[in-house]
Formats: sequence, structure tokens, C-alpha cells
Amino acid sequence: MIFKKPHLWVLLAACAAAPVMAQNIAVVNGTPIPKARADAMISQLVRQGQQDTAQLQLAVREELVNREILMQEAIRRGLPAEPDIKAQIAVAQQTVVLRALIENVMKETQPTDAEIKARYDAMVKDAGGTEYHLHHILVDNEQQAKDLIAKIRAGASFEALAKTFSKDPGSGKNGGDLDWSDPKAYVPEFAAAASQLKKGQMTDTPVHTQFGWHIIRVDDTRTVPPPPLAQVRAQIVQQIQQEKLQAFEENLRKKAKIQ
Repeated sequence: MIFKKPHLWVLLAACAAAPVMAQNIAVVNGTPIPKARADAMISQLVRQGQQDTAQLQLAVREELVNREILMQEAIRRGLPAEPDIKAQIAVAQQTVVLRALIENVMKETQPTDAEIKARYDAMVKDAGGTEYHLHHILVDNEQQAKDLIAKIRAGASFEALAKTFSKDPGSGKNGGDLDWSDPKAYVPEFAAAASQLKKGQMTDTPVHTQFGWHIIRVDDTRTVPPPPLAQVRAQIVQQIQQEKLQAFEENLRKKAKIQ
């Protein structure tokens, strides 16, 4: 069989189509879907933890083709011109732009090693580093608490009285055991009273809080070393960046003319 040479215009058309298709992943009813749109979606999915594979690229192509088909139908029905839809589109567009601005600012405000170390040192200082193993009994009135203290002083079992009389549903059934914790985790009155006790001591008088009247006993204390900087570095970086972002927004608002 003898093959005829293609006409020159056929070759030129093929050459011209190649770069066009390279810029688009598909053409739906004459409307091209740019490759940049697919790249943006793939990039977003990769940031969310997916792997950039041929299967993912194919799935994205099919998704964008389906979206284009539906979008063309929505346009045919005149939906984008409806006031409510136009307002939602404006909000969505603004959201995308603002997200990009925030990412830009976050990159510009990466904290220095000195800032991170200073924040870490302050965090360690505020942490205190001491935990208490506490028992307590919670009752409704001061006189009952005083009576229980007298019974404990006379030799009654703290744990047994806690199981019988404590109104704390969490610790009461365990004999008043609060396990290990930082006193700062409790309400101020409770924390202050517990912090003044030494190992083995119990409050001489009931401690009043918003929950009722407490009898507190310290079973033991321990020093808790602060977490290493490497363990909390990401948290500190995020905290500093959020503060800088807030300062950036407040500064812009101060400069803005709002009527």
C-alpha cells in the first residue's frame, strides 16, 4: 500500500495543537480546562497528605471535567448572575485571596531562634515544674467538713470517709484520689491551699470554693522536668506567628479609614 504524504496544513495544525493541549488537561464543549487549575488542586491535595500519583492526576482531571460540565449547565440557567450567588462568589473569592495573604505574612514572620528560645524559657519559668498527688473530700457545708476533719484526726480513714461522704463523682468512689496534677489545674482557692501543704499534710480547716467545702491531703510531690525545646518548638513557632499575624491585622486596621 502506498501512503500519501499529508498536506502541509495538516502538519501545521498538529504542531499548533500540541502546545495548546499541553496547557490544558481537557476541552469541554469548546471550553479549555487549564493545566494550572489541575496543578493547583493536586498541590492542595498533596498538602493534605495525598501522594502525587498518576491515579490522583487522572482523578483530578475527571473531577475538573465534571465540574466544567456542571458549570456550563449552571451558566446556561443563568445562576451566576443571580444576586445571592454573585455575593457568595465574591465572598469565596475574597476567602481564597485572604488565605494567600495570611500564608504570605506567615512566611515573612518566621520567628528567629532567639525569639523561640526566649519564649521557651518563659514557658519553662511559668510551668513551675511541680506536681502534687492529692486526695480530697468535697461536701456541701463547712460544719460537715469540720466534723470529717475531726474524725480523720481521731484515726478514721480518709479514703473511707471520701467514699461515703464526698460529693465529687470523679474522685469520691476512688477514696478521694485526684492522682498527679499541677495545682494550677484547679480553681485558685483549691490550688493555693494545696500548694501550702507538705507531703503527708492535710488542711486544718475546710477550703471553700465554688463547688463546696474541701478537705485536702497531699500524699506526695514530684519535680517534673520541662519538655525539651525540640518537642515544643513547632507549638512555639505557631504561637509566635499567630501573635505577629494579629499584630499585622491590628496595625492595618489602625491605618484604615473606616466610616
